[in-house]
Amino acid sequence: MIDRAAWTDVVDRALARLRNLPGALMPILRAIQEELGYIPPEAVPVIAESLNLSRAEVHGVISFYHDFRSEPPGRHVLHVCRAESCQAVGAEALLAHACSRLGVELHGTSADGAVTLEPVYCLGNCALSPAVMIDRNLYGRMSEQRLDTLLETLETVA
Repeated sequence: MIDRAAWTDVVDRALARLRNLPGALMPILRAIQEELGYIPPEAVPVIAESLNLSRAEVHGVISFYHDFRSEPPGRHVLHVCRAESCQAVGAEALLAHACSRLGVELHGTSADGAVTLEPVYCLGNCALSPAVMIDRNLYGRMSEQRLDTLLETLETVA
């Protein structure tokens, strides 16, 4: 976990920069998560007070949108596309394989902290379905064997 001083600084900067925007909550949450990798639950009251919202409203947005996390992700994030194009060529089997390989359910992080598994509903790579994204790198025509190779590469780098 990140220490209080570090997340407080990130939250304060996001609030100072974005709180006056119309509909500021989403941009603020995105900015915090972009920098920290998640939104610390302890930050919810700070955000709520700054925006004159209830804690429940802020928590509701964080818990409603699957892109937001309340816990730190693994060192790498694996997104598996579940859009129709990817589903038509085996994305669900690929996702099941990823769950089994990593020993997690969706939104889970492997026991070693290396990889967090997230579903996504379009990576915009339909011509090369099924697609996955690891961190910010997009891969198409993914197979279980190719995914295993990519995950092994992550394990040797991590």
